[in-house]
Amino acid sequence: MDGRRHGSPDRVVGTPGHAEPRFPGILPAMQQPPQDPRLRQRSAFVAAFLSLIFPGLGHAYASAWNRALGFAALPVLLIALLGGVFLSSGLQQFGAQLIANLPLLLIVNLLFPVYRIVAAIDAYRVAAYLNAVDASGGGRFGRPSLRLHPVSLAGLLAVCLVIAGGHGAVAYYGSQAQSALSCIFDPNGTDACDNGDGSDASNTPGASDSGSTDTPTPNTTASEPPLGTPLPTAPLPVWNGKDRLNILLIGADQRPKQNTFNTDTLIVVSIDPVSHQVAMFSLPRDTVDVPIPPGPARLVFGSVYQGKINSLWLQARNRSDAFPGNANTRGFNALKSVLGELYGLDIQYYVMVNFDGFKDIVNTVGGVTINVQNPVLDDHYPGDAGASLRVYIPAGVQHMSGAQALIYARSRHTSNDFDRAQRQQRVILSIREQVDPRKVLDNLSQLLTDLKKSFRTDIPQGKLPDLIGLSGQIDTTKIRSFVFSPPRYGTEGTDNRGYFIEPNVSRIRQTVANAFKLDLKLENERQAVASENGVVWVVNGSGIVNQATTVASYLEYLGLTASAPRGRPAKTFQQTTITVYNGRESDLSATITLLEDVFNVHATMVTDPSVLADIIVTTGKQTPLLTAPPGP
Repeated sequence: MDGRRHGSPDRVVGTPGHAEPRFPGILPAMQQPPQDPRLRQRSAFVAAFLSLIFPGLGHAYASAWNRALGFAALPVLLIALLGGVFLSSGLQQFGAQLIANLPLLLIVNLLFPVYRIVAAIDAYRVAAYLNAVDASGGGRFGRPSLRLHPVSLAGLLAVCLVIAGGHGAVAYYGSQAQSALSCIFDPNGTDACDNGDGSDASNTPGASDSGSTDTPTPNTTASEPPLGTPLPTAPLPVWNGKDRLNILLIGADQRPKQNTFNTDTLIVVSIDPVSHQVAMFSLPRDTVDVPIPPGPARLVFGSVYQGKINSLWLQARNRSDAFPGNANTRGFNALKSVLGELYGLDIQYYVMVNFDGFKDIVNTVGGVTINVQNPVLDDHYPGDAGASLRVYIPAGVQHMSGAQALIYARSRHTSNDFDRAQRQQRVILSIREQVDPRKVLDNLSQLLTDLKKSFRTDIPQGKLPDLIGLSGQIDTTKIRSFVFSPPRYGTEGTDNRGYFIEPNVSRIRQTVANAFKLDLKLENERQAVASENGVVWVVNGSGIVNQATTVASYLEYLGLTASAPRGRPAKTFQQTTITVYNGRESDLSATITLLEDVFNVHATMVTDPSVLADIIVTTGKQTPLLTAPPGP
């Protein structure tokens, strides 16, 4: 039949049984093949960028799930490992673990960017390939052909550069940190660093240096060579984590222009790892006649070191026949040995900071806030050029720069060694509590440079996690502080060495041995009255035999400078009397308060220039029986 007759549409003869459309190449909607669910465009650049964020993420974006899991497995395992260490150790110890294993981390940092770049490139290629497969209809329209666009390739290159640059920055700061750590943690004194401890040949104090800015030291000079056989190198003592840990903190005053290197700050930090108690023992720089431990050193220096203790480092430096070690470690070994003999402690490690470096470090971390309990006025503070400076620091909360904090810690002309040592301990604790991690990170490069120039220690780097973990368990508000200054712990004097302090060795050793057992309130009272240094006489006014001597011994136990002269009053008394002479009440407030509390009477004030004592306590028949207990 004629198709036109029935109004049928025009056809073009084709395959039998199939009608062709009037407009070739266009199929009716109902005749189009079903859509492939994989047919979508994946951005190869996005895949590479996601791999920059985390390996495998770009493959997941491209729906290449097996490859995504393969590339993500390694970083996930590393994160899980680090997370487990962090959760089990805490922030401080975790950071210490990273520092202790820094060389290994630097190696990993060099290898990991290669892994990340490979992951980014592979994600890029996978996404591009799958786009090509979709474009070819799964291969039905021909072999898939990769089409790499210049802009997309530039994006891939940028991703690779960002990965390399990020790890390059980590490598830069990591190498700086490792260089600083190699100089700081140098138990054997073998690293060639720009030393701030005087061990660099260019900074070594000369033969004419006496080791003291005030007076010469007798018997030896820094240039004397060893007279006997050099001692063999002794292994460093190893802290086992259970016994008492003792670390010597040294503040060194090095002035190359004045050719000096004096260890003016000597603080031994003693830590009980079981009870987590901490005591700090400060020895004044002018202390002389400190006992020398048995051994070769006694053949060189005698049974005591006659010079001021701040000169021992320099005097021992060249004496290989007295102390073990090399030129960089011998002075520190000498200080640990001699102070250990004085205190009856095994001092395992030292940490030294140069005063100039201390200023730089405090400035780098943004200064330090200190509660100044007593104003500091010093008209003769030594300046860097040798001239005296006038300084004044008012009482109250003060935010200090590095230079101000150093002046606060070191000023000594209008105060005593007790007050000075207390200020030094206060500065150390304030810095420890106030360091802002953000300031550290923002100024990391400069801080590493400051530390490298300023710090030295013989603590093994591998011990750092244990020490940091121990420090995190310490309550800094309960640290016990002891300053071995006169009159309680020594006697002042003057001779050809200038001003000196003769230590009360037995009392110092007793205090150190019982540091964690002492009544802290009593010890604070002792320190307060000892710093006033008032002269107290106890006179027997009751007629009871040895009463004045017994009372004077008890007052000595409380920290007072008390004695019992033989003279007696003409009559006997029932009650105790306390008489303060010649206006001394303004300077002896703590002493008077203590005496009034002990005897439960009020003091009277008298002016009598013929009386040499500051306070006279006259006992009576009703004076309580006061006996000093054994011990310090």
